Order: sequence, then structure tokens, then C-alpha cells
Amino acid sequence: MIRYEHSQRGTVVVVSLLAGAGICPSLQALVPAPRLVLLMAAGALVVCALLFSSLTIQITDRALRWHFGPGLIRKQVSLSEVQEAEPSRIKFIYGWGIHLTPGGWLYNVSGFQAVAVRLKSGKRFLLGTDEPERLCQAISRALP
Repeated sequence: MIRYEHSQRGTVVVVSLLAGAGICPSLQALVPAPRLVLLMAAGALVVCALLFSSLTIQITDRALRWHFGPGLIRKQVSLSEVQEAEPSRIKFIYGWGIHLTPGGWLYNVSGFQAVAVRLKSGKRFLLGTDEPERLCQAISRALP
């Protein structure tokens, strides 16, 4: 049973990637690369725009789950592993996407608000969200 579900759109990420894809084919005059390479780069940017178009976070009876876009990139942790969750602010320099930060792995598509999750093992990660308080409450209520 799903106790919580919310999707955040990555509008700036999508627009930026699609703009880059649109520019790639016209770069042939500036970059000494075959047209096929530029078209492949444009295609890769379109795929990334699709993959990172949104971030959906779900809480079920047993797990905290999240996935990007259509769900090809997904992760989950058992709620029994979660120690705590608290609202957090992401620094501008950490950007968006999936990468390691001093606060642990960051999963984000937009904005600078997140929820910092600490596991019983001591590991930490950050889930970007535009409703950090609501997500923290949902995690707290779902913990065993």
C-alpha cells in the first residue's frame, strides 16, 4: 500500500537539455566533429531530458522508493533501515541530478530543498523535493 507519493518536475533541467540538443547539430561550423557525432550528442541530451524529467518519491508499508522520469533509474531502502529524516537545504554548487555530496548521495531534479535521510548503518542520502516537511512527516509516520 502506498502511504505517500509525490512527483517533482525538473522543468529547468529538461528545457536546458533540450536546448542543448537543439544547438548540437548547428555546432558543426564551430566544432571539428562529424555531423553524426553531433547528432549522437543531441540524441544523448534528449534521452537525459526524458530520464531526468521528474523525481517521484513513494513510501509504502515497507520501503522508501524513488525514481527518475519513466522509472529506469530507481532506488529504494527498507523502512526498517531508516533512522531519521529531516528537512535540508542543498547548496547551489551541488546542482541537480545524481551525485555524491558531503551530505551523502543527492537525488534531485529541481530546487534546493531536500530531505536528508540517515540510515541505521550511518549512511546518508538526500532526496530533492518541493515539500520537505510533508515528506519528513510521511517518513516518520511510516517508520516501524
